[in-house]
Amino acid sequence: MIPVPSESATAFLRACRPADFDGFLKKMALLGELLYETNESFNLTAVRPDGFWCRHIADSLSPAFAMPDFFRTPKHICDLGCGAGFPSLVLAAAFPHCSFTSVDSTRKKVDYVNAAAERLELKNLKAVHARGNELGRKVPYQHAYECVTARAVASSEILIRESSGLLNRRGCLMVYRTPAQYETELAFLEKNRKTSFETTDTFTLPEDAGTRLFLLIRVR
Repeated sequence: MIPVPSESATAFLRACRPADFDGFLKKMALLGELLYETNESFNLTAVRPDGFWCRHIADSLSPAFAMPDFFRTPKHICDLGCGAGFPSLVLAAAFPHCSFTSVDSTRKKVDYVNAAAERLELKNLKAVHARGNELGRKVPYQHAYECVTARAVASSEILIRESSGLLNRRGCLMVYRTPAQYETELAFLEKNRKTSFETTDTFTLPEDAGTRLFLLIRVR
């Protein structure tokens, strides 16, 4: 059974301004039930149900907290290494005017994300079984996205290589990071002449679920 979100989690989610806030919460509660039901037979998450709202939902939705204007206009977004659909299932539910492609190399995870999208009636999300660098060479995915998201996937060096064929000319790679993770990658990013980068301000997830920032990388 998924607990109701705490006051601090609810306040954080509300600050992210998802469309139809009450409807969004209902969909996320349904997603939690499906996640932990499926998790009994196929390992999707190590996060306990009492951490669901902060460590999965708030964390996934946090780009809208760090960058309030980002999701105000329609965008085509690719979630690279989507795993169990965090962040793409959450973002698709919050921002139905944006289109999402969830990509993972594990077929069972892709099947789960597509099943979850159908259960949540998310017509703006489709999951694809592929690797990023392979998909970026195929129509209609090649250079089709204004943004590629990556949460708990790989190093920035690998993500740049995997996402370059997916991003359009003005697109950015949006990487979920802790400050410590960013520090380990800073030397590489400063030396890499093929890309430019910037970061958001750091912020804290509710219930001490962690400190985050976003690393935004663009190919020159």
